[in-house]
Amino acid sequence: MFMNKYTPVIGMEIHVELKTKSKMFCACKNDLDLDKEPNVNICPVCTGQPGTLPVPNAEAVNFVQMAGLALGCNLRQESKFDRKNYFYPDIPKGYQISQYDQPLCENGKVKIDGKEVGITRIHLEEDTGKLVHPKGVDYSLVDFNRAGVPLMELVTEPDIENGKEARLFCQKLQQIFRYLEISDADMEKGQMRCEVNISLCTKGSDKLSGTKVEVKNINSFKFVEKAIDYEIERQTTLLEKGEKIVQETRGYDSNRSATISQRKKESAHDYRYFPEPDIPPMNFSDEYIENIKKHLPELPAEKKERFVAEYGVSGENAEVIISDKNLAQYFEEVVSEIKEKLNCDEFEVEEKKCLKLASNYIVSELQKHLVKNNENIKQVKITPENYAELVAIIASGKINSSAAQTVLEEMYRTGGDPSQIIEEKGLLQVDNEDELSSIIQEVIDKNEKSAQDYRGGKSKALQFLVGQVMVATKGKANPEMARKILTEKLK
Repeated sequence: MFMNKYTPVIGMEIHVELKTKSKMFCACKNDLDLDKEPNVNICPVCTGQPGTLPVPNAEAVNFVQMAGLALGCNLRQESKFDRKNYFYPDIPKGYQISQYDQPLCENGKVKIDGKEVGITRIHLEEDTGKLVHPKGVDYSLVDFNRAGVPLMELVTEPDIENGKEARLFCQKLQQIFRYLEISDADMEKGQMRCEVNISLCTKGSDKLSGTKVEVKNINSFKFVEKAIDYEIERQTTLLEKGEKIVQETRGYDSNRSATISQRKKESAHDYRYFPEPDIPPMNFSDEYIENIKKHLPELPAEKKERFVAEYGVSGENAEVIISDKNLAQYFEEVVSEIKEKLNCDEFEVEEKKCLKLASNYIVSELQKHLVKNNENIKQVKITPENYAELVAIIASGKINSSAAQTVLEEMYRTGGDPSQIIEEKGLLQVDNEDELSSIIQEVIDKNEKSAQDYRGGKSKALQFLVGQVMVATKGKANPEMARKILTEKLK
């Protein structure tokens, strides 16, 4: 009941490692393979050796600006880098090159679940190294392979109100970054890391009147939702006991499904920001920004809208297909193959029917195999041409839905040609009326009671008889034709 007294106020900070060829301020290879041998992609610059100078990575700057435009941000025409001072073993210089008061992107928005989440800023910085804690010893080691990797940080407005909204927001961002091909944003690999700022305000009071608690480095969408929901409940319980919320940094313990206190939360002034003296300010012309806009790829929301309008795909199916850029590309290749087959008169079926079937089978049957085998569309052996042929065969009525599933399963396993599989397995649909009529008469004779039940008004008996026809034909009968012949014979 106490939940109704308070309004959760949630803002997020999302860190994303960018998929550039080299690191942020040096020529070292940007290799995000976490299993690589420690300290192989390092140099004097990214390990902070005296006398070295940073040189900004233009590709990383461009990637952040692409993300900003995709998320509706304004791009600053004047921007700069700053030094953010703090002292941890994984920061080789004793400071991080980041951005403070002139971020590359500002004032964007993302739509999720019927509402907008404002984006305050997107800026660019360098990632830190990684601390390794060997078991059974009293020291830690540092791997600097990750030090200096381009890191994009996105900060939201405090517009999120619960764990589900936060999860959907993060998933939407990951999808957009993958479409832009600026990052794989794989949370399990640390390529996308989420930090959540949560406070509670009494309903009717100032939105920012609560004490903010930060939960850092959450590494899955599921844990983002769980961490927020736990923290809301924890803070609510404390407030109801008359206790104060401590401004602090907490971590999420997935084994306990709880947040754990880590340290007192730093403020901006603790970092002693000042302009990076070794990197000149950046200036971007109108022409430069317009050129980025022109080269942005089609984004998920636009693709979904086009699939519905151009291909007649249902909104639900389109949502599933565009969720993965590679899956969306596969579908478009299938569409192209279908159109070519119909234009060459290989099959006499409606294009609209084929495209609808193509999307239906991708969302239902193909996705079922992908999930079962823990694979993605790039690993599938079925070529778009063979998939298109199967769809056209189904649309032509040459095989029924049961046989279609059998064929698709075999194609998924072997990558085989659908026509050959159908022939080898004898799955061609029986739609010869004379042949079916003879089989149906035998079914009626063997099931006289069901025939009488149907004649007596029990409509379910007809479905039973259709099923018996399918059994008699080993699933190869055309069910619509079987139903029609049965109905005529049972008059």
